[in-house]
Amino acid sequence: MPASLPFPRHIAVLMLVLLACAFAGNHIAARFAFDDGTGLLLAILCRSGVAMTVLTGLVLWQRQPLALPPGSRRWQLLLGLLIATQSLCLYSAVARIPVALALLVGNTFPIVLALLTWALGGGAPSRRNALLMGLILVGLVFALDVPARLAASEGAGPEWTLGVGLAFCAACAFACALWITDHRLAGLRGPVRSMLTLMIVFASMAIAGASGLVPGGMSPPSSPAGWVALGALVLLYGTAFSVLFVSVPRLNMPQNAPVMNVEPIATLLFGWVLLDQVLGGMQLIGGAIVVAGIVLLTYRRDA
Repeated sequence: MPASLPFPRHIAVLMLVLLACAFAGNHIAARFAFDDGTGLLLAILCRSGVAMTVLTGLVLWQRQPLALPPGSRRWQLLLGLLIATQSLCLYSAVARIPVALALLVGNTFPIVLALLTWALGGGAPSRRNALLMGLILVGLVFALDVPARLAASEGAGPEWTLGVGLAFCAACAFACALWITDHRLAGLRGPVRSMLTLMIVFASMAIAGASGLVPGGMSPPSSPAGWVALGALVLLYGTAFSVLFVSVPRLNMPQNAPVMNVEPIATLLFGWVLLDQVLGGMQLIGGAIVVAGIVLLTYRRDA
């Protein structure tokens, strides 16, 4: 069918760059909302609710079969809970440390996924990939300004340490979710899997908010500016998620997916312009090393 034909390479790359910028803008808007008192759970609830509504409409419009393969229900539930955990951890990190640093740490999930796959019986990382993993970790050390923080008399503050730890937890949760998707839910249609995942994220945030598990998690913004930031968060994420979902068959993702790693770069630029979050020269070099390493690690030579 003509609708299934891939976009020309330059169009696909441009679309992915714009989508990456939209996802980056979502995180910047989240930081504005959190600084205005918006609760973490409320932000994720609104974001997942809108995306879930759009995706459910698309699944129903396409008349996708909703039946789950035998034995997949518990894995689908676990997948949804992992994505909910990843969202909560990443947003918690964004609220504590510069947004670009939170995304750099969170985007190390390919390393965790490769090691997890190896630990669970898959192939060991190749020498090339092992070297790239080491390069990414070295870049991350400089991006996080670890040498300067270790040399400082006061050391790293508790908020910085917690923020970095939460971002890494987000990377681990996302890597586990990807492993489950590839090894336990491969027989489930992608649209249905995504819809059910968002439903579980939405339900888990609602339950956590109603039970008071996260203090202040459902707090509304304290000013009109906070509501605008929350609306921008929802709009940017919902639009980017929906466009990406609809366009994936035409974007040649095996070849073009590394383009999405422009997100931390866009976040760095937006954070500098909008949040006055400026990184040092060595941090910028470290961030560039991390992004380059991740692009090379996720690039498929046979694409």
